[in-house]
Amino acid sequence: MATYYEVHPQNPQERAITKVIADLRSGAVMLYPTDTVYAIGCDLNVKSAVERVRQIKQLSNDKPLTFLCSSLSNISNYAIVSDQAYRIIKRLIPGSYTFLLPATKLVPRLVMSPKRKTTGIRVPDNNFCLTLIEKLGNPIISTSAHITNEEEGEAPVSLEMTRNLGKAELFDSLEKLVDIIVDDTSDPGYQVSTILDLTEDEPILVRQGKGWEAVERWVKES
Repeated sequence: MATYYEVHPQNPQERAITKVIADLRSGAVMLYPTDTVYAIGCDLNVKSAVERVRQIKQLSNDKPLTFLCSSLSNISNYAIVSDQAYRIIKRLIPGSYTFLLPATKLVPRLVMSPKRKTTGIRVPDNNFCLTLIEKLGNPIISTSAHITNEEEGEAPVSLEMTRNLGKAELFDSLEKLVDIIVDDTSDPGYQVSTILDLTEDEPILVRQGKGWEAVERWVKES
């Protein structure tokens, strides 16, 4: 049975944050809110926990994992950020965007794309996530809490199915798979992040998700 923590959405309680950090450093896997969908994650630097996240999501090692950072300066520790990428990221964070960037040596191999040596990074517009990352001192893994359907291979359970389940059912379905459940009392989101590939000179839209309208307006104005 997972340990349940309820936190304030704007000012998460320090006591709860401290306990979650202790659990993560000990190898815990958590279900937690972001500014898009609920995510499954762990401490980026705990290999055994990252492996468990892969097992829960039924992801092979050649599938990269996204992780959350607290700021642009934090991103620069884990990715090579060009001048163009810097301007784009600075304009969009914090927000519902995933940036694909060349990884630095600080990114564990178990997390990055093994062929491209790239990594997916987000700075979410969520106070719990940002506070946790800052106090933990390093990023946390973030993969959507939509479990792969084994009978359909890599096809995930649809967002519409998750919408119909509701938060209580989502918690019930995952409480035996994770160690921590964090609830900031908000409704779970159903829109995934917009993914931008910033590994080349010009940004490439990989996935249109939440916040895409802002990117579209910006492109038209540029």
